[in-house]
Amino acid sequence: MSFTGFNQQDFDVFQVPGLEQRMEALIANVRPKLEILGGEISPFLSALCGEEMYQHVAKHARRTVNPPNDTWVAWAANKRGYKALPHFQVGMFSSHLFIIFAVIYESSNKAVFGKNLADDTNKFKKIIPNHYYWSMDHMEPQGKLNGDTSTEELQAMAIKLSTIKKSEILCGLRISNDDAILSNGDQLISLIQSTFENLLPLYKQSFS
Repeated sequence: MSFTGFNQQDFDVFQVPGLEQRMEALIANVRPKLEILGGEISPFLSALCGEEMYQHVAKHARRTVNPPNDTWVAWAANKRGYKALPHFQVGMFSSHLFIIFAVIYESSNKAVFGKNLADDTNKFKKIIPNHYYWSMDHMEPQGKLNGDTSTEELQAMAIKLSTIKKSEILCGLRISNDDAILSNGDQLISLIQSTFENLLPLYKQSFS
């Protein structure tokens, strides 16, 4: 089955009240699309990164009370999990789709990437498109556009990533839930691929 994109019904899942009901809607509407997307992107990312990249679709298994406000598929160089590694994600909140590179608080690569980002902030700020955003909290849909982020602000984020245990960093693209490209599977896959190509330098700098 080929990837057909997302529609408003998929984003409306996050308006369903209650954990059980929202999970039912998510599993029925969104998760199958994320599984297909994961399979479509994995070979591309593996070739791009020069190593096998495995897909991981969010299961939200730890939730017992609060329904999820977002969901995603992640890719990392480990078949068993992704959170401890630098990784790529495509996911959604009710308001938008996100296409990102992330190093979250569970990753032992935080210090390496933080140091490399702090040491050459100007270079990274220039190679990331201005309409991409930076965030230091994967639980929140907000972030700050690269074009609106000063070199000093980005360097402060890098230092925080290196020195504070619970810190994390994300960078990527946000697409509003009413953007027509989301419903065109082929065009969306092309955009995801080009976004990951733009984010590849960040991935590479998280290991060396």
